[in-house]
Amino acid sequence: MPLSAQDVRRKFRRFRILVVGRANAGKTTLLQKVCNTTEKPLIFNGRGKKIDADVVKSSVDRGYHDIMNELVFQSNPGFVFHDSCGFEAGGVDEFKKMKEFVSERASTRKLNERIHAIWYCIPMDEYHRAITAAEERFFSECDTNNVPVIAVFTKFDALSAVALGELRSTPGLTRKDVFEMTPKRVEEIFANANIWGRLCGTRHPPKNYVRLAQMNIDKTDCGPLLDCTTGALGDEALEMLLISTQQTNLELCITYAVKRVAMAYIKRACQGSLQVSEDECIVMQKDIAKWFPHT
Repeated sequence: MPLSAQDVRRKFRRFRILVVGRANAGKTTLLQKVCNTTEKPLIFNGRGKKIDADVVKSSVDRGYHDIMNELVFQSNPGFVFHDSCGFEAGGVDEFKKMKEFVSERASTRKLNERIHAIWYCIPMDEYHRAITAAEERFFSECDTNNVPVIAVFTKFDALSAVALGELRSTPGLTRKDVFEMTPKRVEEIFANANIWGRLCGTRHPPKNYVRLAQMNIDKTDCGPLLDCTTGALGDEALEMLLISTQQTNLELCITYAVKRVAMAYIKRACQGSLQVSEDECIVMQKDIAKWFPHT
């Protein structure tokens, strides 16, 4: 019998994500936003032993990442992140290790070690080379089984700078024209680059994509990424695990409380199978409350 959503949340409590992407793709900032912090993560090896951050930094400076290491932020220890091991620079051995990690962790019987999602970060400040040999190889050769991959287009505001530059150099446009035409031009640049289309044409395409901009500004958050990831999971238990782990997006809690609970009760009412009683209302309230673990 499969575990219920409540059982998953009660037993595991940690949502595990593999983060992939080249250097300077904005991965660290992204994870800090997800966990609502500006602090660096604590790092643990595969056996759960804390690692000296200075030791890890020296390895990273030499271009080596240990994909087995767990990155955990004190602000939200419910998330566990793994960083890809440098294959983006073209390392054959690193790509092999990453594939082995994904294959093992996507289907391991040790459910507390299983990865639940993969975020592939692609920076848009290099949109003209967004898809390199690393991306082509990953999406052509890496079968993630049922683990959804989300393409995360980071630094998307860089396209606004490109669009502004083009429009400002266009004769006859006023400052107001440039301002009003910039959003449309950004969409045209993104569409013409055909980045998403090329990814969809691979053997193992991502499940969905999200565009993130201005992650260096305090008021921005990763709501769209969390929403996109939740929608890609395709499993109510994992949806509840992610929603109960994240602590920054109340709207996401509301959305899934309505989708998974309220709509089910409405359907029963329409079918005439809902007995409106005090006990039934209490059960419904409890079912809804399960989607709001931090309120």
